[in-house]
Amino acid sequence: MYPFPSGWGRYYYMRSEFVPIWNTGFPQALQMIKEAVQGERNDELFYDELINLAPTKEQVAIIESIRNDERGHNKMFREMYRALTGQEITGISNEQYVKVQSYKEGLQRALMGELGAVERYRNIWFGLPVGIYKDTVYGIILDELKHAAKYNYLITLNLK
Repeated sequence: MYPFPSGWGRYYYMRSEFVPIWNTGFPQALQMIKEAVQGERNDELFYDELINLAPTKEQVAIIESIRNDERGHNKMFREMYRALTGQEITGISNEQYVKVQSYKEGLQRALMGELGAVERYRNIWFGLPVGIYKDTVYGIILDELKHAAKYNYLITLNLK
């Protein structure tokens, strides 16, 4: 990737053409951070429900470790938002919580949720300036990929 004059966004250079990719601006990244944090109540309910449905102590421990990572991510996003804007994130999502129908369905939903988070957080990453906040979001993305791998493992254990 080549450096570009400011205002050009992010581009690939392909066959004498500049092709825009993931052009997230800083204000969009801040809004996306706020949205990521506001859904935390539903996430807590979801992880608690999965933990209660898990059939073994090993599976409970895996989901608890993922839940604990997510709590840490939430704290990081809140602190990042406060540092970048001087404001606290308030309010919660208007999204209604949908109960899990079965453990298997919950694992599948969790896997897709982790992969969706990677997509959203990648867009946040593109909108942040180079430095500690961009590096922090990159670390969170890596954790989300690790969580997806763990959910794949749990799904495999429960193929019946």
